[in-house]
Amino acid sequence: MKRQWILLANASHARLLSRDSATDPLVALATLEHPESRLKASQLADDRPGHEATDNSSGGNRYEPRSDVRRKEHQRFAREIAHRLDAGLAAGEFNAVWLFASSPFLGELKAQLSDAVNKRVHLALDSDLTALGLAEIEQRLLDLRLGKT
Repeated sequence: MKRQWILLANASHARLLSRDSATDPLVALATLEHPESRLKASQLADDRPGHEATDNSSGGNRYEPRSDVRRKEHQRFAREIAHRLDAGLAAGEFNAVWLFASSPFLGELKAQLSDAVNKRVHLALDSDLTALGLAEIEQRLLDLRLGKT
């Protein structure tokens, strides 16, 4: 088996694990945190949405930002994780990667991966395993290899 990295992620927390073969125990490589992803949109934005009165009516118009500030934070964290994977691949630290990420963060993450890392992705599942211990993760990975779900 090739050296494998296993990434467990959600929009605010990621764990990077490694193993040299299917029978080797998992080794924790890194933990990445992005606490901004847990904040409310109102805490992330600098200002209230804009208001402008266009006529003499008593109501006003409200302009919403074009993109959600929380989604921008999720994309920023996905980019950070993708850079870490790129650096690991460039250093020859892994040959294959399995991705486990919460939905919809898995989509954000996959959108940020380089072509080189994408070619090394052997499994991508929308499942948040970040809160599990190593023994439980080992069992889940074994179940996947044996075809149990």
